[in-house]
Amino acid sequence: MKAFPFKAYLSLSLTHTQYSRFLPLFSLVSMRRILLSLLLLAHLGELGAEDRLLNPSKLEMFVDELPDMPKIQGFRMLNTSPKPKSLMIGMFKKKWKFHRDLPPTPVFAYGASSRRATVPGPTIEALQGIDTYVTWKNFLPSKHILPWDPTIPTAIPATKTGIPTVVHLHGGMHEPANDGNANSWFTAGFKENGPDWSKRTYHYNNNQQPGSLWYHDHAMGLTRVNLLAGLIGAYVIRHPEVEGPLELPHGVEFDRPLIVFDRSFRRDGSIYMNSTGNNPSIHPQWQPEYFGDVIIVNGKAWPKMTVRRRKYRLRIINASNARFFRFFFTNGLEFIHVASDSTYLGEPVVTNETLLAPSEIADVVVDFSKSETDEAVLANDAPYPYPSGDPVNGSNGKIMKFTIKKKREFDTWRVPDKLIQYPSPDLSSATQRRYIAMYEYTSDIGEPTHLYINGKPYEEPATETPKAGTSEIWNVINLTEDNHPMHIHLALFTVLDQTELVRAEEFKACMSKMNDAIKCQISKHARGKKLSVAAHEKGWKNVYKMTPGYVTRILVRFSYIHSNTSYSFDPTGMPGYVYHCHILDHEDNAMMRPLVVMK
Repeated sequence: MKAFPFKAYLSLSLTHTQYSRFLPLFSLVSMRRILLSLLLLAHLGELGAEDRLLNPSKLEMFVDELPDMPKIQGFRMLNTSPKPKSLMIGMFKKKWKFHRDLPPTPVFAYGASSRRATVPGPTIEALQGIDTYVTWKNFLPSKHILPWDPTIPTAIPATKTGIPTVVHLHGGMHEPANDGNANSWFTAGFKENGPDWSKRTYHYNNNQQPGSLWYHDHAMGLTRVNLLAGLIGAYVIRHPEVEGPLELPHGVEFDRPLIVFDRSFRRDGSIYMNSTGNNPSIHPQWQPEYFGDVIIVNGKAWPKMTVRRRKYRLRIINASNARFFRFFFTNGLEFIHVASDSTYLGEPVVTNETLLAPSEIADVVVDFSKSETDEAVLANDAPYPYPSGDPVNGSNGKIMKFTIKKKREFDTWRVPDKLIQYPSPDLSSATQRRYIAMYEYTSDIGEPTHLYINGKPYEEPATETPKAGTSEIWNVINLTEDNHPMHIHLALFTVLDQTELVRAEEFKACMSKMNDAIKCQISKHARGKKLSVAAHEKGWKNVYKMTPGYVTRILVRFSYIHSNTSYSFDPTGMPGYVYHCHILDHEDNAMMRPLVVMK
């Protein structure tokens, strides 16, 4: 790496935003982290009083009750029959109270009205096979509450006013026009829209398997800031005839989505996001990752929840921009995994910890009757950036606290030995084998400038063009130092294996020149040690963690799995779908590629 000029220290700002980690930062192996730690000293000295960061240790943990987000039914009942339903959900600027002792925070929030809008937004409860129609309306102001960077591929209205938004239902299977393509954005009142915008009302047919999904903004180049501002929410597809016999915990009290994310705040309560990029002469604002030290669950910082001594179902969604969580209970309670992302497992899997990348979902049952204590803290020990970054500290190492009632009681819920059986991956059915390479590019000072998949920007024509109803094998080659959670829209996939690259620098040098895995003789390099796939992640997923320096082989299926048939809609229309890294700062610049399904 070239010498880093001192003047550059003062012109940059840093990813980490807390006081308590000055000294630990200097012990990092990564030069990136060392440089950024030096920036902290300069940056804090330049901040005015009104901009100073909140020291998270000033906020007492476990004082706010865990909210249960409002629920909106995505169906209506006519006599005793469920029928399709139309909803209007808006996006509003309002103030939100994240903690008892933190001033109200300006946010963007989803809701049926400004008064009812929440962070996260309302949980939409849909029924399998019953259509839900949502008109997503943008009521946001002309100016964003967070800094954004026009030098990365970004949705910019012609009038330079208004905040572009578009909603993606993560894990949903529906027509391309309803998928929330990054270029299908629109501003307040639909005054301006992106080149691929086509409709005001989205149709979710809910014909896929039952499971946990979530919705969030997906506007080109603004996903990271729009989600940081608060545009996230849960979506659950239920199938009573299939799920009922399982007798898993259900109902408002015992089946709870937990939407977990990290934020940093100023003392005035506003969300803090760095306004200076790591390469300011190239990208004035963009930073490669955002991390905050205040951990939020369902809109409250380090909340608490009182539970009975029985089983609870927790649908844990990692809605962070870049933070991985490795969850565990401080008193040794176990996670009983019943589903992963949007799909049930064939049988339950018990673990003592669970690692969730951004956008992944752990659908677990926790049996609080097994606790030998009256309190259990849900904690985290995942380094950041994952896997080789900083260790957690006293703030970001805690998630929330469960207070367990002393009284023993009869538990009507159970976890059966068998859950829902879906077809196992059939490699012989694969009609195509592809190589998907992940690249990171750096400036002269060794700092990231952008990231590509297959060495191509998003605007280049689609190279992944699967046929509807088929399966493909994708070999995902991670040539970077970061673990990238790859999300494929529309499809489900199973992880087959992960193989380390040997003579990795030699292979990376060839790929940088030729961008062709076969010509670079990947077969001679993908022959190192194997990483096993965790038992609870061997089912069908829509996101998976791509280990740095490894080739991750996945079987991708472009059809339903519960009915073994092709989709009930035409997936071949425009604007098509996408696949991307779900570290939002990477996705925005520009680790995303189009995916066009063919007939």
